[in-house]
Amino acid sequence: MKILIVGGGGREHALAWKLSQSPRVKEIFISPGNAGTSSIGTNVLLDLQDHQKLIDWIHENQIELVVVGPDDPLADGLVDSMLGAGIPTFGPQKAAAEIEWSKAFAKSFMREEGVPTADFESFTDFATARDYLRGQKFPMVIKADGLARGKGVIIAKNFEEGEQALADMLSKKVFGAAGNTVVIEEFLDGHEISVHAFCDGETAVLFPPSQDHKRIGEGDTGPNTGGMGTIAPVPWVSEDLMDEIRDKIILPTLRGLKKRGREFVGILYPGLMITKDGPKVLEFNARFGDPETQSYMRLLKTDLADIILACIQHRLHSVPIEWEKHYACCVVLASAGYPGEYVKDIPISGLDEAESPNTILFHAGTKQDGPNIVTNGGRVLGATAVGEMLNGALDAAYQSVSEIHFAGMQYRKDIGQKSLYARTA
Repeated sequence: MKILIVGGGGREHALAWKLSQSPRVKEIFISPGNAGTSSIGTNVLLDLQDHQKLIDWIHENQIELVVVGPDDPLADGLVDSMLGAGIPTFGPQKAAAEIEWSKAFAKSFMREEGVPTADFESFTDFATARDYLRGQKFPMVIKADGLARGKGVIIAKNFEEGEQALADMLSKKVFGAAGNTVVIEEFLDGHEISVHAFCDGETAVLFPPSQDHKRIGEGDTGPNTGGMGTIAPVPWVSEDLMDEIRDKIILPTLRGLKKRGREFVGILYPGLMITKDGPKVLEFNARFGDPETQSYMRLLKTDLADIILACIQHRLHSVPIEWEKHYACCVVLASAGYPGEYVKDIPISGLDEAESPNTILFHAGTKQDGPNIVTNGGRVLGATAVGEMLNGALDAAYQSVSEIHFAGMQYRKDIGQKSLYARTA
């Protein structure tokens, strides 16, 4: 097969790396790709919003499978256009992906289907939202309804912080149209994990549990980011807990979406809080996580192309999916200023020295500039490593990080630490 991977981050580099190992795969194109993906396949700059132009390019280049990485093209209906043109595509159609691109829809859906989540209300008017907030017990969580690259979630410790968040979203439009509706929900206490599931509309096969580190600073301090690092699996998550997540969250969500004519094919990825009352959904994602994918692709034994085709062809039950009995981690290296304003085009050194037999660098915000590789985004690289024990994987990843240098480089030094010595929640 010739494959087109849509996206240009660390997730897409990891997917390209894994798909390139399949005997089914002949050639990989990545749009727009990055400096890392160019060593695996061909980077192409395509207008992903001009669907007809994209379809024409796919037909001209005899592409036989499209894999959509980011959330924006899913919300834009890219999969619908591809399937309408007879192009096999991995990812949910727009109506099914609404479970990610509208938090208000997702919360109402969960309430109707009995999927455990935090209590909430949705608002479009600032004054009404502020009046509701005034009567709540803090902390409270305030979310922009639409896609905001992982940054549209504010935990308000008091009314003043909450009022400011509402004003920023509903009045000042700091997240643009994504903040036209806001969700105000109760704060959940517990341990946060990520769970992914391959889905073919009816069948779901869960990945091992993973744990992202969303905030920029050590000890989970500072603003939210797209994710600063992951571990997988999570040592304290039991099989019984994973069974509960499958039976109370993943499968009811698939059934509920299908019942509404929104059959979900692709990756269903709920962010979960494991509370004293059991797992509850913080939010749904409708695609591979980033940086979770970087860890997952280091553990997946089964041919990813086989799994993707089984999902598209509604025969996921027929493919046994195997994972390495090891731990994997990803430590993200970010530009100075991220998740705020940052400078690009800073030379990166030490990339060759950072690679080792069990350590791979997945590129995210990088590009080739003559003989040099330079920064081209907020999250720049993901150092991924595997080990028989979690601490061994983490040590290897941080050893890799120590070899890499670019001006202003920032990263968290505590990835995995909160789970390293944790007991079952």
